Amino acid sequence: QGQLVESGGGLVQPGGSLVLSCVGSGFNFSMFAINWYRQAPGAGRELLAGITTDGKRNYRDSVKGRFTISRDNAKNTVYLQMNSLKPEDTAVYFCYAERRQFLDDREYWGQGTQVTVSS
Repeated sequence: QGQLVESGGGLVQPGGSLVLSCVGSGFNFSMFAINWYRQAPGAGRELLAGITTDGKRNYRDSVKGRFTISRDNAKNTVYLQMNSLKPEDTAVYFCYAERRQFLDDREYWGQGTQVTVSS
């Protein structure tokens, strides 16, 4: 059974930076697209960034230019570099892995890591 574990969250001041990590295990990590989501209190889960199996990246407009997603398949890890953090970036951040294959779709969610941006 596949598993994702996020880490790197914490408390940071406005304008600061954090790097989140998402480590996968129990599945062929390189064959999965990976997305980062976040969920603020009282809000729905929001897609922020994604990286395909061949390294193509996409971002939500609100984080474009501030956040960078990358992957290291040798380490089964995807990163989210977050710069110029704002209080409105405060949320629980989740990673999500998916593979779409005829009659054999797979998906996994991590448990989340809290990011708090506050002075």
